[in-house]
Amino acid sequence: MAYQNAVDFFSDEQSPLYSIAVVDPKPLAIVAAPTACGVHPPIVASFNDRIRPLLDCVDKLRHLNIMKEGIQLPTIVVVGDQSSGKSSVLESLAGISLPRGQGICTRVPLIMRLQDDPNISEPLLHLEYNGKSLPVDEVAIADAIVRATDEIAGLGKGISDNPLTLVVKKNGVPDLTMVDLPGITRVAVQGQPEDIYEQIYDIIMKYIAPEESIILNVLSATVDFPTCESIRMSQKMDKTGERTLAVVTKADKAPEGLLEKVTADEVNIGLGYVCVRNRIGNESYEEARSDEASLFSTHPLLSKIDKSMVGVPVLAQKLVCIQATIISKCLPEIVRKINDKLAANLAELNRLPQHLTSVAEALTAFMRILSSSKDSLKKILLSGEFDEYPEEKEMHCTARLVEMLDQYSDEIHSKRFEKMEDFLMEEIMVLQETKGIGLPNFLPRAVFLNVLQKKVKEIAASPEDFVGKLWNYLELVVIKVLMYHCDNYPQLLSSTRRAAQNLIAKKRNESVDWVREITGMEKLTDYTCNPDYLATYSKFMAQQHMFMEIMNDPGKYSVINLEEVGEINVGHLRKHLDVVQQAFDLKMRIMAYWKILLMRLVDSMALHIMFSIQNMINKEMEDEIVQDLMAPHGGGIERMLDESPLVAEKRKRLKMSVKLLKESKEVVANIMDRISLHADQERD
Repeated sequence: MAYQNAVDFFSDEQSPLYSIAVVDPKPLAIVAAPTACGVHPPIVASFNDRIRPLLDCVDKLRHLNIMKEGIQLPTIVVVGDQSSGKSSVLESLAGISLPRGQGICTRVPLIMRLQDDPNISEPLLHLEYNGKSLPVDEVAIADAIVRATDEIAGLGKGISDNPLTLVVKKNGVPDLTMVDLPGITRVAVQGQPEDIYEQIYDIIMKYIAPEESIILNVLSATVDFPTCESIRMSQKMDKTGERTLAVVTKADKAPEGLLEKVTADEVNIGLGYVCVRNRIGNESYEEARSDEASLFSTHPLLSKIDKSMVGVPVLAQKLVCIQATIISKCLPEIVRKINDKLAANLAELNRLPQHLTSVAEALTAFMRILSSSKDSLKKILLSGEFDEYPEEKEMHCTARLVEMLDQYSDEIHSKRFEKMEDFLMEEIMVLQETKGIGLPNFLPRAVFLNVLQKKVKEIAASPEDFVGKLWNYLELVVIKVLMYHCDNYPQLLSSTRRAAQNLIAKKRNESVDWVREITGMEKLTDYTCNPDYLATYSKFMAQQHMFMEIMNDPGKYSVINLEEVGEINVGHLRKHLDVVQQAFDLKMRIMAYWKILLMRLVDSMALHIMFSIQNMINKEMEDEIVQDLMAPHGGGIERMLDESPLVAEKRKRLKMSVKLLKESKEVVANIMDRISLHADQERD
């Protein structure tokens, strides 16, 4: 409700502001009435009772430096080419003297805060810069500004984007806040940096870019408006011209064609033009206003310009109206941005690690890190959950482990140890080399083991390679998870990483030892209780009769298609008829048993992996990290009490930001309350 009141406050169709700023560009008549002291103020401001609270609010926010939080404030920005008369316009509005001279007089952004105060007889002025606030005498204000500028921008003719604020409390001035920027110059003169134009350009663009900025473009009547650099700059940021107001100075020096220039509007000035005559020489401000009024009333050319477009009082009135309108329009959005930024910063501050002050707190934090790390590892390595890493496929660990295991299985199953043309030759050679005095056609167990051991030896490297790749992958996963959970405590990073690497190295060695043990067992004996062995062996042996028929009949075609072997030429085996039947039997036994053995190697590997991972997560990892941290090189839990400089700096920055935003929120809340109260009183 307060937000709507803020808008209604300045958009009532019956209010003078609405009729001036929105519907009718003509301002109300401004009457220079005598004050209580008998002095005619240079400009009589209107609506100050309404405008002052909004201006105070914005100025307090500017003083708090809310803009460094990325929140823009409504601002009237004064731009113009060098010697266009910017300073003279500001002098006329404020009724005070500003620095003058050759070259760039304004070397830093000058924030002018004009405050009408009918209760004082003498102006009160003070300068604010570099954290200081200094009262200044009106007579010496120009010199004081020069000294302050030198302190900010250095001696010489260089410029700076650090602002200088001038607060003017005076009877009869309009309630306005404006930012005067350095005049635009393209050519560096002696003492100025070579890139003076680029520096000025950057400062101007910084101030006029925000949508909340009103651009007060000061143009000299003596120049062609489209050629003015200030026009080109403002058109870049305000293409429609809807937030640009033009002030034409030196109207008395170039009256010819001025009416046509301001009515044709070739440069698209959306908020219109105001032509002024500034003070000349030692004129008083009262004399200057009187001469200005006479000039635009009696001059044969200038008197034809509509009275709503001439005179410093008209300019003041327009600026007051425009300023009030833009502030009331932007205020609700400023409140929203403050609240959003405050909520975001508080959330970020709460996410920072607790600032530990005791060993007990450090131990609690350490145990929490271990617990959360174990929970994450259980989810991604055991349960198959990956909500913590939805887009990182390498962290979808159970799926990756299955892929690795399948690849391992394919690898050992695809091993081929003999060529098709050498079918049964290995078995025949073994049978011939193991002949002994005994019964014929008897297949000793030693023959079977001899062939089996050779085949196991040839694949033994594959399981070892697999466990090496497996633990390399698990090392990456474990370290990534641990580093994430320790990220807020960099004191733990080195110890935790070292402990994880040591643990993985141990687990890798354990797996290699286990692989060597199970391959050793497979070489040592041949055993299975799996009924598939006998079933497969019987199925293979069912082909023996067909095989022996070919062997015993030289006239038959020598090609045969055997299950699990494929199509082969067996003609070369006829010269070994004495042992070929035994060789066939041995081959079929090896083939049937080999299927069981490979399955056993894959199944036991899967069980070993899951068992090893579970032991590592549930107990070994915690023990290893604690031991490393408590070792002499680990530094102990006490190291966690030393907060990371990065975290400390971030905490400090966020606290300062939260403090600033809370103060800003209170400032805006107060003005909203005043607006609501005023609106309620008007309705009553």
